[in-house]
Order: sequence, then structure tokens, then C-alpha cells
Amino acid sequence: MRKTFQLQVEGKHPDRHLEAIKHEIRKYIKRERRRVLPEGSDFWDFDCKFGAAEESAEVVHLSAITGLIDGVVKEAGKQFYIEVVARPAKRAPRPAGEKTEAPSEED
Repeated sequence: MRKTFQLQVEGKHPDRHLEAIKHEIRKYIKRERRRVLPEGSDFWDFDCKFGAAEESAEVVHLSAITGLIDGVVKEAGKQFYIEVVARPAKRAPRPAGEKTEAPSEED
């Protein structure tokens, strides 16, 4: 998904339009995760870019996108560019000495 979203559309309530944009992004991510993985891959990873325009877009983490969109809305921005591209990835094994359990609370 490589798209520039307009935040101020005539005839649409800004809050409802914003929720529709977020829904479209989440829907794309869910659809990409359902695709069949190629041989030797464990999961779908996403390369993401975000910015006011395509030329000024910077690399961001997938989990930061919603917060960045809210930031543009708070700053009264008129549009934003988002790029989310799925790629197959393989999980790295954990080191042998790393603890996997959460520490227990002591009284």
C-alpha cells in the first residue's frame, strides 16, 4: 500500500473519515498477513514509511503508524503519505542463556 490520504474531504465528517482511513490500513495489514508464506519464512514483516508527502516520508515501525496519524490530525495537517509493504521474514532463534519467563513477584 502506497497512498496519500486527504484528511479534509468535503461532505464527510472529519472524525468518521479518520476512522475509515485507519480501518483501511488495518484491513490491508490483515489481508497481507493471511497470504500464504513462501517456503522458509515464518511470518510477514512490514516495511513502513510515513510523512506529510511521499518525498518527505521516513521509515517507521508498524506499531507507530496510528500514533503518527493522530499527530498529523492534532497539528491540523491536510494530508499524509503512508507506505506499508509486506515481505516474508524468518524469526531469529533466541540465545541459549536468555530467560523466557517473566520474573515472579516477591512478597
